Parts: sequence; C-alpha cells; structure tokens
Amino acid sequence: MTEVSARSPREVAERFLRVASDGTPDELADLYAENSVIEMPFGAQPGVPLQFEGREGHRARFRSFAPSIRVERIGLAALHETADPEVVIAEYDYQATAVPTGRSFTNRYIMVMRVRDGLIVHSRDYANPLGSAAAFGNLDRLLQAARQSTAG
Repeated sequence: MTEVSARSPREVAERFLRVASDGTPDELADLYAENSVIEMPFGAQPGVPLQFEGREGHRARFRSFAPSIRVERIGLAALHETADPEVVIAEYDYQATAVPTGRSFTNRYIMVMRVRDGLIVHSRDYANPLGSAAAFGNLDRLLQAARQSTAG
C-alpha cells in the first residue's frame, strides 16, 4: 500500500489545503485521480467553465492561473466528515492577491470532496466569486453574466 492510498479523506482534504496554500500547481494536480472531476456550480469567473475533467486538465488549469494569483493564506474554518466514508466537506477562506492589479481579495469556499484510494475523484466547489472578480477587474463582466443567466 502506498502512502497516497493510505490517506483518509480527512488527511487528503488537509493536504489539499496545505498544498493549495504553499505548494505548486503540479503538487495540487497530483492530489486528484486520473479521471477526476471538479465542479464549480457558482462559477469562478466570467468565461470559466463550470466543470473540469481529468488530472492533466486540472494540472493545465492550475498552471495557467498560478502566475496571476499570489496566495497569502488559506484558513480552515471547519472540516466535516460525513456518513459517506469517502466524502468530507471543507469550509475555508482563501486570501490572495490578484497579481495583475495588486488588489487583495478573500473568497470563502465550501468544498465537497470525494476521496477514493487516497486521491480526490470528485469535488464540488462552492465559492463566492465577487471578491476575486473585483480584484481582477472582472466584477462588471461577472454581474453581466449573472444577469444573462437569470434572464428568462
């Protein structure tokens, strides 16, 4: 049994938060299973897909946005184990700076993570995108996208 497969969902979630704060895009991608899925039902930024698939797709995505974000701190508010032994829920704050503008922001997240054999196979990430949209100068675009999505 490898070190990865020995990790519990709680340990994987804790490692995810450490790596997201202090690690590299490649280290973050390596926490995901080969065919994993990340869903962001509330969206991240205008034009960003709501779902991403595959470890290598995650790796490319993490690498693409890493130069534009300087992570200051990730603070865990709570980590909940569930009746499903594969699922853990993390509540955390993500404090960072948008490198292109120099503006700081805080996003609050709830991440529902399914872990199997020590790797993330699925996550559903709920975040309030207003802080990062404002910091990157995308708030008007985000609000316009929201208006279009709710127009009947």
